[in-house]
Amino acid sequence: MTKWMDPRLGAALAGLLGVLGVAAGAFGAHSLRGAIDARSLEIWGTAASYQQLHAVALLAVAVWATREPGPFKRAAMLLFTIGVLFFSGSLYALALGGPRTLGAVAPIGGLSMMGAWLCVAIAGLRRQARA
Repeated sequence: MTKWMDPRLGAALAGLLGVLGVAAGAFGAHSLRGAIDARSLEIWGTAASYQQLHAVALLAVAVWATREPGPFKRAAMLLFTIGVLFFSGSLYALALGGPRTLGAVAPIGGLSMMGAWLCVAIAGLRRQARA
């Protein structure tokens, strides 16, 4: 069985995404206020919030996968990571004046996040069925 996303990597990525999400939130609150318009600041805040939330979710799945490995947990970790990079990354770029075509990237990230949550649900149901 291939280990394309192991729990240690998931935990490390969660820590990295978490610290960068906090930094992005602080940057938006303290450095961008007044430098960009209110709508762009709102977009930045949404990106930082989703990044922080999904970093915690990634960490939780990594801890769970350490105790009970499984393919749906690995898939969830990968999809949470991809989701944050595409969703939050495109929103950060849009907030800073990036091309509007980046708006088409955010749904890819959102779908990845939703896929991750579905993998978490499936992993939980599979565990319950085996118990």
